[in-house]
Amino acid sequence: MSEMRRFLPIAILLALLVLPGAASASSRQVTSFEAPGALLRDSERESTLDEIQRMGVAQIRQLVYWRQFSAQPNSKRAPQFDAANPDKYPAGTWDLLDRLVDSTTRRGMQLQLTVTGPVPKWATKRKRGHIDDPSPRLFGRWVRAVVARYGSRVNLWSIWNEPNHPDFLGPQYRHGSPHTPKLYRKLYVAGDHAIHATAGNERDVVLFGETAPIGNQNVVSPLGFLRGALCLNSAYKAKGSCKKLRMDGYAHHAYTRKAGPTFVSEDPDEVSIGSLRRLTSALDRAARAGRVNSGVGIYLTEYGVQSYPDKIAGVTPRRQAEYLAISERMATANPRVQLFSQYLMKDDEPRKGRTALERFSGFETGLRTYKGKRKPAYNGFMLPLAVTEYGSSDVLWGRVRPALGATQIEIQRKVGNRGWSRVRMVTTSGTYGLKTAHKAGEVYRARWTRPDGSRLTGPKIRPY
Repeated sequence: MSEMRRFLPIAILLALLVLPGAASASSRQVTSFEAPGALLRDSERESTLDEIQRMGVAQIRQLVYWRQFSAQPNSKRAPQFDAANPDKYPAGTWDLLDRLVDSTTRRGMQLQLTVTGPVPKWATKRKRGHIDDPSPRLFGRWVRAVVARYGSRVNLWSIWNEPNHPDFLGPQYRHGSPHTPKLYRKLYVAGDHAIHATAGNERDVVLFGETAPIGNQNVVSPLGFLRGALCLNSAYKAKGSCKKLRMDGYAHHAYTRKAGPTFVSEDPDEVSIGSLRRLTSALDRAARAGRVNSGVGIYLTEYGVQSYPDKIAGVTPRRQAEYLAISERMATANPRVQLFSQYLMKDDEPRKGRTALERFSGFETGLRTYKGKRKPAYNGFMLPLAVTEYGSSDVLWGRVRPALGATQIEIQRKVGNRGWSRVRMVTTSGTYGLKTAHKAGEVYRARWTRPDGSRLTGPKIRPY
C-alpha cells in the first residue's frame, strides 16, 4: 500500500470510472506490438501477424536498420549510386521489408517504421565501425529512399532507436560532455525533412526521441538528452541559437526496474513508466522556452516487463502479467500518452555462456517463452486487469483488447481456498473500471467469451 499511495491521483481516477456510464468508457490510446525478428523471418511472419491480430492489435512497429537495408555496408568507400532512389540499390536489398509491408497492408494493419542505426561503415565520419558519428546528410538521402519505397503505405515514422544508448549511436560522451544529443538533432532534422518533403507524406507523423529510460557514464539520461538536443540548460532555459524543432510526438521506452511499475528513480533525469510526469513536464518546459510546440504527445513505442528465467532483472511470470496490467493502466491514465506498446511475442533465445547472466542477457519480455510456451502474460495482455487496494475497497481497471465492439466481461474473485465466484458482469467497449469491497487473501481474474464462443480467461491478479 505504501508504494501505491504515492500514486493516489491514479487511484482516484480509477475510482471515478465506477460512476454511472463510465463502465463503457474506452481509451483512445493505440496499442502497438513489436516482434522484430519474427516479422522479418519468412517462416514466422504470417503466423506472428495472425497471432497479433487475434489479440486485438492492428499496429506494428518495425526497426529499419540502415546497415541492413543498404549497399556495401562493411566497405569504407561509399558506393557510387543514387542513395535517395530505392531502385538503385542492389537487387534484394528491400525484399524482407517489402514482404512485411505487403502483409500488413493486405491485412489493413498500420505500420510504424523506425529508421535507425547501426549504419554502413562508409556513412561514419572516420569510416570505421557502425555507430559513431554517422553523416546526417547521407542519412537523409537513405531516408528519402525508404520513404520513396514505402511512404504511400506508412504514415507513422520515428527517427533512430535509443539514440541515447551506445548500442545505437555514439560516442555518447566526448571530453566528458554528452555528444549524441546534438548529433541526434542533426540526424532527426535530416530524417524529418526527408519524410515531410516527400509528396504525399507532408502530414505524416514523425516521432522524436525513442529514448532509453536510464542514464549513467555510458548512456545519456533521457531528459539530459532531450535538453541537449533542444539546446536547453539544466533549468530548461534556451541557450545557443537553435531554432524551434518540429516534433509531432515524443517516443520513449519507459521500461521499469524489478521493483515494478511504481518505481521512481532517484535520478530526476530518468523516466520509467512510474515517472512519466517527468517527461510531460520536460516537454512543457521546452515548449515554454520556445523549442517545441505545446502539448506534444508521448508514444511509448517499446515496453515490456522482464521475467524469469532472467532472475537478476526479471520477475516471476505471474508478476509479469500483473506488472504489465498496472503499467498499461498508468499509461491510460495519462492523457498525453498516445500509444502503448508490447515488446516481443517470444523471449530472446538464450545466448552462449555458463552463467545465467550470460545466457539470459537478452530480452525476456515476451508473452511466450523462447520455446513458445504461453506465459500468464499472454492472456493477461488480451485481458489486462489491475487491482488497487484502496482503503477498505478494491479499485479494478481492465480492458478487453480483442473486442471489436461492445461486449460483456465477467470479473471473478477467489478468496483463500474457496472456489471462484462472480463479482460482476461488466459491459464495455474498451476499458472499464469498478469498485468492490476488499477481502483478505483474495485474487481476481477476468473471463470473456469471444463471438465465436471460445472462452478466454485471464491470469490470477492480486491487489497492489
